[in-house]
Amino acid sequence: MNFYGAKELAASFRTVRNNTITIAEEIPAEAYTKPLAPGLRTVAQLLTHIAVSYRLQHQVHAVQPINTLEGFDFPGFFGGMMAEEQKSRDKAQLIQLLQENGELFAKWLESLSDNFLGEMVAMPAGMTPAAKSRFEMLLSVKEHEMHHRGQLMMFERTLGQVPHLTRQFIAHMEAAQKK
Repeated sequence: MNFYGAKELAASFRTVRNNTITIAEEIPAEAYTKPLAPGLRTVAQLLTHIAVSYRLQHQVHAVQPINTLEGFDFPGFFGGMMAEEQKSRDKAQLIQLLQENGELFAKWLESLSDNFLGEMVAMPAGMTPAAKSRFEMLLSVKEHEMHHRGQLMMFERTLGQVPHLTRQFIAHMEAAQKK
C-alpha cells in the first residue's frame, strides 16, 4: 500500500509552487534584473529556471517515456532550457509562467498510476545509484524548486524583506504563546 502517490505528489508540488509564486510576487519588479550574488542568475532568470525545469522529467516520463537515460542528450536539452532563461520577461509574465507550467505539471502528476511511479529508469553508466524509480525522479522537481526557493528567500533578506513562510511561522509561534 502506498501512502504517497500521484495525488499527494501533485498536491505537494502545488504547495511548493504556490510558495514560490508568493515570493515572486513579493520581490519588487525592479529587483528582477539583479543577480542573486555576483556571477549568479538574476531573479528573473532564476524564476524562469524554476518555471521550466520540470521539462526534463516531463520529457523523460511523458513526452518520450524512456527506461534508460543512457544516451539521452543532456547538453542539447539543457542548452534549450538555458536559452529560455535568457528571454526577457517582466514580473507579471514570470508569475504567469510559474502558474501555467506549475499547473500543467501538477495535473499530469495527478494522472499517474502507482505502477508507473514504481517503474525503474536506468541512469547513465557510472552513476550511483544505477537506477531510480520514476517517483523519485518526479519528486526531484519539487526538491529542485525548494532548493532554488531558498536562494530567493535569501535574496528577499538582502532586500530587507521577511519571507512569507517566516512571517507565518512567527505569527503561529506568537499565537501559541498567547494560549
